[in-house]
Amino acid sequence: MMASADSLEMLKIAAAAADAKGGEDLVALDVSEPLPLVDVFLLVTGRSERNVAAIADEIEDKLNEAGHKRLRREGRAESRWVLLDFGDLVVHVFHQEERAFYALERLWKDCPVLPVEVATRPAD
Repeated sequence: MMASADSLEMLKIAAAAADAKGGEDLVALDVSEPLPLVDVFLLVTGRSERNVAAIADEIEDKLNEAGHKRLRREGRAESRWVLLDFGDLVVHVFHQEERAFYALERLWKDCPVLPVEVATRPAD
């Protein structure tokens, strides 16, 4: 099984939203093989709790605008690891320390990495 076209479109929207709010180290994993109910994990790092919250809020807003409804959200109050579940796409927005500690890339290392495309920002 492979990630659906709809999942890849959601990934594109979420990645652009994360990038717009300063999300770093974006990694997308195709988890459709081991997880039959999810196609893609997007992992994003924020520099502070405030940044993590802003990234998660922007992703949620942009996906909602595109017609994708959030099924569940966890961790927004603490903003150290916010999980946004959109069904086929699950977004994990981590504070730097949590990203290193939980190392989801290592846990899901057997899953294919998907390209994450974000527009390049103009140099200051």
